[in-house]
Amino acid sequence: MDDLLPDGTSTGSVTANGLEFAYLAAGPEDGPLALCFHGFPDTAHTWRHLLPRLAGAGYRAVAPFLRGYAPTAVPASGAYDTGTLALDACGLHEALGAGDDAVLIGHDWGALLSYPAAAHEPDRWAKLVTLAVPPPRAMGFGFFAYEQLKRSFYVFVFQTPLAEFAVSTDGYEFLDRLWADWSPGYDGAWDVARVKEALADEANLSAAIGYYRAMLGPPPEDPAAVAARDAGETTAPQPTLYLHGTADGAMGVEIIGPVADCLSPGSEVVVLDGVGHFLHLERPDEVNDHVLRFLQA
Repeated sequence: MDDLLPDGTSTGSVTANGLEFAYLAAGPEDGPLALCFHGFPDTAHTWRHLLPRLAGAGYRAVAPFLRGYAPTAVPASGAYDTGTLALDACGLHEALGAGDDAVLIGHDWGALLSYPAAAHEPDRWAKLVTLAVPPPRAMGFGFFAYEQLKRSFYVFVFQTPLAEFAVSTDGYEFLDRLWADWSPGYDGAWDVARVKEALADEANLSAAIGYYRAMLGPPPEDPAAVAARDAGETTAPQPTLYLHGTADGAMGVEIIGPVADCLSPGSEVVVLDGVGHFLHLERPDEVNDHVLRFLQA
């Protein structure tokens, strides 16, 4: 893996919330933690442009592979609800020895876990940056608009027992097509190759699909996960930067709703014209400038 990493980026692993997490990291060990979470279908490599920028600003930038995404372990519990994911973030904060100056950065599922993590244990986090998926409350019923339901067809496919077959057939072409639809015009071949590596094992693929099954499944059995999930229905107290692209093919900009009303004072919403779902890869310099400006303000 090392030959795929930008200069100054290393690999590591740590046990948090009862699970072994692999991660990419850059920056000084004694710097404030910047914990960067990827989404689906993606890996920690998605932050390859941001990690060096954060390191240059003095942060200890750490990008974990989410639970179930190799080389992170597949949880025996099969738990992939947002409450459990939020506990992963808080557990990583503790395991990495971070202080109250840590920041959370999340794209897609990384955003969905960041909202409850920040609200559930607010003393751990100073600021929050989320991309491409707003707080669920901001969307309201917009998710059920016809055009959005067409974009979100995969969510419903993933509820079926044929989901693993559908994704893995023809060399995982399903993932290539999602990237092409979600970020039109961006060549995601390198990124998708990393995803295919992470989900090559059937257990890992089932884990990634399990996130979506948990969306429509029963509540988590762990009371701590229930509490974290419920915290996500409130407004996280940290100043938050939210970024979204007008050409996002996964989450249409027209349905993201009044995002600012669901964020704390001192927050910002930035909408980038003509950019898709993987905006931090399509326009890394522009997005990273916004992130560093906000974190250093």
